[in-house]
Amino acid sequence: MARYGPIVSNTGNVSLGMAQIRVGVSADDIADIDPSLAASNSLGAMANTKFMGNTDFFNFESGFPLLSDFSTPIRESASLECAFHEMTPQNLAYAYGIDANTGYDTATSGEIPLGNRGTPEFVRLEALYTFPNKSNTMTIIFPRAQVVSNNELDLQSENPTAVTITFEAKTASSDQTNGNAAWDDKPLGRIAWA
Repeated sequence: MARYGPIVSNTGNVSLGMAQIRVGVSADDIADIDPSLAASNSLGAMANTKFMGNTDFFNFESGFPLLSDFSTPIRESASLECAFHEMTPQNLAYAYGIDANTGYDTATSGEIPLGNRGTPEFVRLEALYTFPNKSNTMTIIFPRAQVVSNNELDLQSENPTAVTITFEAKTASSDQTNGNAAWDDKPLGRIAWA
């Protein structure tokens, strides 16, 4: 019997699970459009990972009654929201918008100053997703991102804490300070398959 409807054409393209979130110094790899961060740059175990690509459209209408003639994008943004389980000084520093590559380790020493937040540092974000077939990957790259999130540590008796963190892609093209021409035609970053 023939099957009908939306039948999968390639099971290797079906996604299941979460991405590994890697964070590094934006300026170090700003010219590299390919994934460049290592597994050692990972935030560790995740509770969730979600990419959001938002576009606002202008809709031009004419005639009577008004009918839509065309739509065009007027604003675009990209962000990645995730929640990490591993409570380290480095992970919490990232969550507070601090450049955690210096002075913060992944073990149990350091401090996060409260009440003295400044402009979030620019970081490089790579969200590496490996498909269930363990062969195909998809990497979301924000070459120049800032962490813009409120912080909540919900400590419970039988559930691991999941600290939410939101990375917003910022323009990385050559017309920006610390940008690069490699990103001129994709200023917020890219999604790459391998």
